[in-house]
Amino acid sequence: MKFSDFPISALMEITSRPPIVFVRGEGSWLWDHAGKRYLDFVQGWAVNCLGHCPPAIAEVLAEQSRKLITPSPAFYNEPSIGLAERIVRNSVFDHVFFANTGAEANEGAIKLARKWGTLNRGGAYEIITFENSFHGRTLATMSASGKPQFRDLFEPKVPGFPKAVLNDLASVERLVGDRTVAVMLEPVQGEAGVIPATDDFMRALRAFTRERGLLLIVDEVQTGVGRTGRLWGYEHSGVAPDIMSLGKMLGGGVPLAALVATDAVSCFAPGDQGGTYNGNPLMTAVGSAVLDAVTAPGFLASVNALGLRLTQGLSALSAKHGLGEVRGRGLLIAIDLQQDIAGAVVDRARDMGLLLNAPRPNLLRLMPALTVTADEIDTMLGITEEALLAARAAA
Repeated sequence: MKFSDFPISALMEITSRPPIVFVRGEGSWLWDHAGKRYLDFVQGWAVNCLGHCPPAIAEVLAEQSRKLITPSPAFYNEPSIGLAERIVRNSVFDHVFFANTGAEANEGAIKLARKWGTLNRGGAYEIITFENSFHGRTLATMSASGKPQFRDLFEPKVPGFPKAVLNDLASVERLVGDRTVAVMLEPVQGEAGVIPATDDFMRALRAFTRERGLLLIVDEVQTGVGRTGRLWGYEHSGVAPDIMSLGKMLGGGVPLAALVATDAVSCFAPGDQGGTYNGNPLMTAVGSAVLDAVTAPGFLASVNALGLRLTQGLSALSAKHGLGEVRGRGLLIAIDLQQDIAGAVVDRARDMGLLLNAPRPNLLRLMPALTVTADEIDTMLGITEEALLAARAAA
């Protein structure tokens, strides 16, 4: 089948897409409608933690779909209880509310913090977030985000999200007032170009929020479930947040997210929060399979080893070709190309059978499956170098 045979006009246009229709995936690889194979270092934007179509997920989906798909959130179901228990057992939190997307989980975190502020801080509702942050595409989460491209979209925004500067505690302190209820941040700002919050900043921020009676919310939609080499990104700094949001890798490719909170902050009353598909057995059964795989002995050690190989390879590429900083954690890494040619590199690499992401004009972001192999990393480095040189020559 040719690309022109697909009725693509039926889809609402929301982004520019290349003339490719993917039809099959396995591990780190995708195949398009013409049979061409691609090494995928995007993985659905850091979603497919076990790669494309892993047997563990395919088998659980088939088995659960024959048992029970959804009884509605008005009733308990066994897979959701099992996944909630796994998250609580492996974190500093006590309660879980399941959602479908990371944006929905962050929306729930905002609502929970504001409800807590109503009950405990005289109606305080402001949540300090950070410049260049990204928390989702609902109106509230876009308002919370510090992404410059969101600034004038869909006005008026939801009020109550003053912006601080990441890794600058003084900028947070200046924004705190009587209306402040919480501080919300990503342990690594992914959309901004993979900018980590430093461990010292995380610890200082946790101490400051405790001193001022504020909540600390960590958006782990992109960093949670092993992406940074620890199960949760907050673990690198040893802090204990009050609220966490999860998404992306929690479902390993299916729509699953979670709002997670301590007992002291879990103040929703019946009717405050809900959702038709939230916590359905089909998705939460997959989530348990994902967490079982990621928490298996040796899995995270492998992620760290592979992340080191990726970082060292990109650093060698940077040194060889006069590129900039390589930064990130685990298997969430970015490289600064020092030129606004990232889009051209992505295009050249795709022609060569490699999928990359450019969150900024000068940056490449690498977010492969956590099951990527050393050989696949080496293949990616070789193609990236070739694409870089071609893009430079054409610039």
